[in-house]
Amino acid sequence: MNWEESTRQKMLHLKLPTDPRWAGIVAMKLEDVLTDHAYCEQKAASSGISLIVRFNDFPEVVDTLTPLVAEEWGHFERVLEEIRKRGLTFGVNRRDEYVVQLTNFMKKGGSRIQQLTEHLLLNALIEARSCERFKLLSKHLEDPELQKFYYELMISEAGHYVTFIELARTYDDPEKVNKRWDEWLAFEAEVIKNLEVRGDRIH
Repeated sequence: MNWEESTRQKMLHLKLPTDPRWAGIVAMKLEDVLTDHAYCEQKAASSGISLIVRFNDFPEVVDTLTPLVAEEWGHFERVLEEIRKRGLTFGVNRRDEYVVQLTNFMKKGGSRIQQLTEHLLLNALIEARSCERFKLLSKHLEDPELQKFYYELMISEAGHYVTFIELARTYDDPEKVNKRWDEWLAFEAEVIKNLEVRGDRIH
């Protein structure tokens, strides 16, 4: 096992790496992938706001996610800036099949703690995969500015991933959280395995 594979497993725990063809395809579809990335950041901010509103009786959720939402919206603005300064077009939003499939995997019902845990683990997994993809972009894109840009966002997404996991362990039994997290990781690997490799999407 090489160093990158070891690091990926230890830090993000993802079971399946991104297809190596993805980063190469992205370079040919930069306008599309930047547009998709912008919408991913907008959705991340919106998801954080929804969690704050829905679980406002959990102080740690409100206090922790409020600055995270601001950071995600800042990322949205930064992606827009990268689009504009390259003379590219901010296109239309497209269905994110990856997120749709993960959302369908969420357990419905249960206690509010269980519902909160499901939402937090969903968000943690999206952040983990985004972190892995941003790392690939920081290494394989030829544009030095975008390399730096995605390296910075990679670090940020790793922090968000940890934040969501730790929040879940704050309110729920850590052993239960870890067991459910393993189920999420196994399911996500199957989703990644079966999704078409597309360079116009972050996920």
